Amino acid sequence: MAEPAALPPLAAEQPWWKELTTYHWMVVIIASCGWLFDCMDQRIFALCREPALREVLGTGVADAVVKSWGGWATGIMMISWATGGIIFGIMSDRWGRVKTMAVSLLIYSGFTGLSGFAQNVTQFMVYRFLVGLGVGGMFGAATTLVAESVPPRFRAIALGSLQTLSALGNIIGSLVSTQVRPGEADVLWNMTGWRIMFFIGILPALLVVPIVLVLREPERWREAKRQAAQSKEAAKRFGSIPDMVRHPLWRRNLLVGICLGLAGMAGLWGIGFFSPELISTALKGEPQRRIDIVRGYGLALQDVGSFFGMMTFTIIATRFGRRPAFAGAFALCLGVTIFVFNSLRSGFDAYWMLPMMGFAQLSVFGGYSIYFPELFPTRLRGTGVGFCYNTVRYLAAGFPPMLMYLNLQLTQANVKEPFRVAATILSFIFVLGLVALIWAPETKGQPLPED
Repeated sequence: MAEPAALPPLAAEQPWWKELTTYHWMVVIIASCGWLFDCMDQRIFALCREPALREVLGTGVADAVVKSWGGWATGIMMISWATGGIIFGIMSDRWGRVKTMAVSLLIYSGFTGLSGFAQNVTQFMVYRFLVGLGVGGMFGAATTLVAESVPPRFRAIALGSLQTLSALGNIIGSLVSTQVRPGEADVLWNMTGWRIMFFIGILPALLVVPIVLVLREPERWREAKRQAAQSKEAAKRFGSIPDMVRHPLWRRNLLVGICLGLAGMAGLWGIGFFSPELISTALKGEPQRRIDIVRGYGLALQDVGSFFGMMTFTIIATRFGRRPAFAGAFALCLGVTIFVFNSLRSGFDAYWMLPMMGFAQLSVFGGYSIYFPELFPTRLRGTGVGFCYNTVRYLAAGFPPMLMYLNLQLTQANVKEPFRVAATILSFIFVLGLVALIWAPETKGQPLPED
């Protein structure tokens, strides 16, 4: 079951890409598309959140109240994301990576489409909760499938590429919003733009066809299941949370992963993904059409920065190690986020500052896809990745409402530029990631662990 400690001489001499088959490429492409479209639906939500809530809450609602509801909507989706991460992480260990990918895809795309039918704030919140369940399942299933299916020397590149390509999903969502403007009325069939955007989000469901017809469960997982079938007790250990917590090595890796995940997740969803609201703050008083255009192109450029940030992390992690890459990324997150939230004052600023913030904040997510699968054995890999990447959202879910609560309190206290100050305070969550690296194992060049 364990990977060989060293490659045979002939294999070590040949380039890594000569080890790859057509199926290896298909696994990476299809799994990357599953996560890419997942991220597209997330970006549609970030862009449509404010205009959607403004409409369903009714006319005359204060801007601070709309932003506050936006924080709660984001927090609720993150809670369901965490719940889906637990459920589907265990499911991927027990039932299979491919089946889990297919189910989670149908859930997140289907309920994204239904969000376009929301008529009040309760319906909107319910649909966002259900979307989050599917979103939480895709990452763990896709990364574990890739990690266990490709040759060891290709693993870091494949996993880093999977996360890097997710930026294309964000870019697609952002660019679509420049044509179907979320805040514009009567875009099509007498419906507001944000409703059409959510309807577009159902299209990724078509990907379920190649997932079911082309992909197969990794041999590593199937062999582990065959061995476990010989013992009822061994079968119960697949996806066992108590087993993961009781084992000292897996418990340490779990705690390290949770701290790394929380730092990046809270920083991105609690601060970085409120860049549309930052643009609205900077352009306050300008026409809504102008604001929508700047938000669409600004976030697309933020996603371009994300693409290069995750690519850079993959290169550094592959060459120098996972720990140095994380250390540089978290330090960059702290400095750049504070700079952008205090300096962005115009549409032009959005076009060059947001790519910087995207580069910094999303770079660590390239590390999650590479590092988390390397921390756990096959029988716990999906569960462990689900905990590190998704369960932290229970904690991170408090950051969007916290940002808006601080904004409201600072507004009432007559603090100058309260939204910017609130974001600056919360930016210090990135320090948690730096501290966690003290106990983080270096996995560069190591085989995937087994019991």
